[in-house]
Amino acid sequence: MEQNQKTVSPMSNEGRNAYVVEQLTAALLELLKERPLGEISVSQLCEKAGVGRTSFYRNFQEKEDILRAHIKELFSDWAGALAKDPPLDRLILAMFTHFEDHRDFYALLNERGLTGLMRDVILELCGFHPELEAKAAYASAFAAYSLYGWVEVWFRRGMRESAREMAELFRQQES
Repeated sequence: MEQNQKTVSPMSNEGRNAYVVEQLTAALLELLKERPLGEISVSQLCEKAGVGRTSFYRNFQEKEDILRAHIKELFSDWAGALAKDPPLDRLILAMFTHFEDHRDFYALLNERGLTGLMRDVILELCGFHPELEAKAAYASAFAAYSLYGWVEVWFRRGMRESAREMAELFRQQES
């Protein structure tokens, strides 16, 4: 049986680590509402989360890793539901719908200049791996960086267009 928060005992190592990650994530998001990431120390973060520094370093190397893990978790909620190699317009609609569903989080990332943390998640979503043969590596990188560029511009524009409008704008680019 695959383990998740519901099947893992809260007293197990997995349960304790899940609790620590959850507390650190919530604390960091709260602190980011008040000030930039560079002004948040690991000590302040751990104090707000109610966990020790050792717990932080057992799970993360740096504060940005908390946000990367959170982004990856949010992305996995919808990306796993897509068929392998979905049409790009379907991927665009699903991705921008996801951003709309989590608007407050992504607006906070944008406000704090942290949207670049999504780049690696988008690269992975597009199947980029440097060890791929050249044609596949460059094609997946092209798709990923194009998507990331669209996302970044959309954030900078204040997320004005809806997910459906973004998918339609993409379809217009294809023709």
